[in-house]
Amino acid sequence: MIVITNPFAVEDEIEIIHSLFDEGLFLLHIRKSEFSKIEMAQFLHKIKLEFRCKLVLHDYHDLAEDFGINRFHFSEKNRISGDSSARFSNPYSYSTSTHSIEDFNSLANFEYAFLSPVFKSISKENYCPEKDLFEEVKSRTNSNTKVVALGGIDCQNLHQVFENGFDDAALLGSIWMNKNPLNQFKLCQKIALSY
Repeated sequence: MIVITNPFAVEDEIEIIHSLFDEGLFLLHIRKSEFSKIEMAQFLHKIKLEFRCKLVLHDYHDLAEDFGINRFHFSEKNRISGDSSARFSNPYSYSTSTHSIEDFNSLANFEYAFLSPVFKSISKENYCPEKDLFEEVKSRTNSNTKVVALGGIDCQNLHQVFENGFDDAALLGSIWMNKNPLNQFKLCQKIALSY
């Protein structure tokens, strides 16, 4: 399971993040697009050293070495504009975002890619699927990149993700807009581990 940080500050966010990792969170995407570089560094500094290898940076990739991070995410916009092309090198891992199976199938050099939105978004108003991504993923030809479902996923519909050909799922709104994020994560983790 992957969790993406809420773009905006959340009460007790760092404590929740540590609890998620303690419960088996595989990767945490740090997506804080409003942060300055200094704010990002301060945020990363608060995360325990033992968990930093499980962080994925969306912005300020140049901070990675200082914090022991070796995973980078590129937005669809950055990938298409070529902002990611010169950066591929070992020992780093890369992920990106896609919104159609055609884009996903054309990827190279990415460990995994989000394909979204699968369901109506929990955190983004009026962000709904334009296509049935469960149908789309049936025409997947890229077997070198894992396909990760994103958008509107919670413990009520998570089983559909795994039953319809996705390799994994990413959670955002179902975690950060929940009164008990850790409980929600545990329920989702239990479902994911059953597949």
